[in-house]
Amino acid sequence: MEERAGVLDDLAELEVFRTLLEPTGIKGIVVDCPDCDAEHHVDWALMQANLRQLLEEGQTGRHEPPFDPDPDDYVSWDYASGYADGIAAMAEREEPGGEGRAGKHARED
Repeated sequence: MEERAGVLDDLAELEVFRTLLEPTGIKGIVVDCPDCDAEHHVDWALMQANLRQLLEEGQTGRHEPPFDPDPDDYVSWDYASGYADGIAAMAEREEPGGEGRAGKHARED
């Protein structure tokens, strides 16, 4: 149940990241693959499909990476999370009494 909740949280965060970053030209997330020790550039839709498959089947299948991706078009999960935190912090500063709150996506670890 805990893992399922984590994946559902990831899906929700991914949607926020996509909403904020896709209009800036970012095409998806880059992830480090421990199996092949390489970075994989995963577009928004494929990452969402992977997370949904993880929810339904308990694992993700192998997918072909995009052909010759431009690394500048992808960001890490941590970068996306920090970006979302920055946008949230700016919005909070614009609201009366919004000073000093931590970002919604900030990780405690």
